[in-house]
Amino acid sequence: MEKSLFEQMGGTYSRVGDYMLPDLLPPQEEAKPIGLWGQRHARYLKQNHKVLYMNLLTSGKLNSYLADIDEQAEEMFFRLVKQMAEREGITEQLKAENALEWVGRLNNIRACAREIVEKEIIYA
Repeated sequence: MEKSLFEQMGGTYSRVGDYMLPDLLPPQEEAKPIGLWGQRHARYLKQNHKVLYMNLLTSGKLNSYLADIDEQAEEMFFRLVKQMAEREGITEQLKAENALEWVGRLNNIRACAREIVEKEIIYA
């Protein structure tokens, strides 16, 4: 018997009772945890790049893609915070002498780093 177009393209069928139904579910992928950055990027893709989002979803690569984006963004964020804090002279000595100023300056640096990560990775 000649293969159908679906079978020629790699599709398979499963028997359900008396019927042969095509297996249309996307391939299962390893469930990796997706953090805040990955969730923000997923929301951005859903709203602004629907075709890319659906392609990743139906190919079974969405979870690993978002986990990778999350990892890249997390690393960039911590690296930026560390570099900016060193450049601004925010040290443990400042924390001991004036904790309120230390918190304010570090929060400012974290906000700047968050904006950079969002611009460079999340919303790009």
